[in-house]
Amino acid sequence: MESESEPYVRLASLRQLHQVMADMNTARSLADTLQTVANGVVTALGYELACVNLVRPDGDLVVAAFSGNQAAESLITGRVGSRESWERRLSMGETWGDLVFIPHTEGWVLDDDDVPQWYTDGPAPRFEDEWHPSDRLFAPMYTPGVQGGQCGELIGVLSVDRPRNGRRPGAWGREALQMYAFQAAIAISNARLRSNMQRALVRLEREQQALRASEESFRQAFEYAPSGMAIAEMGGDQHGRILRTNDALCRLLGRPASAMRRYSFSDLVHPEDIGTLLRTSAEGGRAELRLGRRDGTYVWVSLRNSVVADAADGPRFLLTHVEDIEERKRRELQLAHRASHDSLTGLPNSAELRSRLSSRLCQQRSTHTAALESIDSAFGHPAFDANGHGFDFRPVGAEAFDTFDHHVHTVAPEGERDDGTKGLAVLFCDLDGFKSINDRFGHNAGDAVLIEVARRLSQCVRDGDTVARLGGDEFVILADGLGKADAADLAVRLRSEIIQPIRAEGRAVRVGASFGIGWAHCGMTADEVLKSADERMYVEKRSRPKQHRRAG
Repeated sequence: MESESEPYVRLASLRQLHQVMADMNTARSLADTLQTVANGVVTALGYELACVNLVRPDGDLVVAAFSGNQAAESLITGRVGSRESWERRLSMGETWGDLVFIPHTEGWVLDDDDVPQWYTDGPAPRFEDEWHPSDRLFAPMYTPGVQGGQCGELIGVLSVDRPRNGRRPGAWGREALQMYAFQAAIAISNARLRSNMQRALVRLEREQQALRASEESFRQAFEYAPSGMAIAEMGGDQHGRILRTNDALCRLLGRPASAMRRYSFSDLVHPEDIGTLLRTSAEGGRAELRLGRRDGTYVWVSLRNSVVADAADGPRFLLTHVEDIEERKRRELQLAHRASHDSLTGLPNSAELRSRLSSRLCQQRSTHTAALESIDSAFGHPAFDANGHGFDFRPVGAEAFDTFDHHVHTVAPEGERDDGTKGLAVLFCDLDGFKSINDRFGHNAGDAVLIEVARRLSQCVRDGDTVARLGGDEFVILADGLGKADAADLAVRLRSEIIQPIRAEGRAVRVGASFGIGWAHCGMTADEVLKSADERMYVEKRSRPKQHRRAG
């Protein structure tokens, strides 16, 4: 190209340059693009040697492509020159527009630096513009900017050597090399972008494959888990709504998957366990409660929650593991029942009786009681009515009394006459003549009598009343809300039931019963209440003729 007279250039030369530039942008990879750039310098611009030095991520430049001499290519391709040495070169010599020309008179200082070089032999120049073997010409390449090539970042340097006409390039040759370097920078930037995109696509595909594998693994673990699994919405108006269930949970609750999607766990939980569910933390929460089956029954389950979060949007849904613990709960309830109930009769035992009685009694005056008494003293009004209940007549400014506790105090009827007061009656029952049945007919007969007496007592009391076996042939009945006459009538009815013949060991036997009626009120202990009823029972037993105590 340089053999042509300037500024007159053959159209064929321009077409050749245009074709080389087009080839750069159609290369399939970054490596192909770099080699096309080097080949284009040799093919279209009239240089015998061309080298593409590419900036690496660490800033140094590596010989990425070479054209024009296979021996030189194998020697220096892949070698690295430091960024410092390259910046020194680009700051020396003469500036030809965007090009840097270092004549042999200055370039000798670069012979020993670390930039890969190829030395060509040749005679010394005979005239001023002749090319010297030690001359150097560089075309820096920059990422495309708004106002031209140099506005961007340095991405590489084109090194050219030995023009075919043996002369330094003229104005047209310099312009052509600058144009080519600019287009080469665009092609390299595009090739890098394509390469990065391809790597990103490969990485994305691998991540998607891993995600699909993970989702499939989760699906199989979810669907085929031996225990129940559910996915529910988290947050928003539909918080807690069940989105998906596995077969194990559907079988456990006897509900099809389509029906399960109409509910949340709060819709299925037993009414007594709704508080437990609400107290369960969504993040790693665990609870034991009852869920409703389709047939109306309930099953004990253990719920364990996990939050499945999205890195971008935060929590997305709740994964709930549902484990059937019905058998374990049944065993626990059986053990608890055995610990609190008599093994023979199935009635609450002595410990359970004392627990139920103690739960109704406070051992000292409550804040409410003390406050009402202080009102009585300060305002001259009676603090309690005839039944022992505090009047609600607080004056303005007495808001401090809103802190009274909410304990409902247990009171007892006063005096011998029935004054209408309702209290907690404690009936102490001792069987008369039971020892003789044991002695005459054996303990099996005695056990049969105790079982039948327990059954009859339980049938004669109201729901909510307690019938307990204190030990031996002693029973205790707790009946709340009774007056004195009511308690006496109840004792008569119970005695009438007990004295009826009882079938034991193939024969009919009879036992009598003595009842003592005590009254529980706050300030007493459970033992004090039972002792009071026991003492009244013995008074009643001694007051009756011996022949009336039992019918044997």
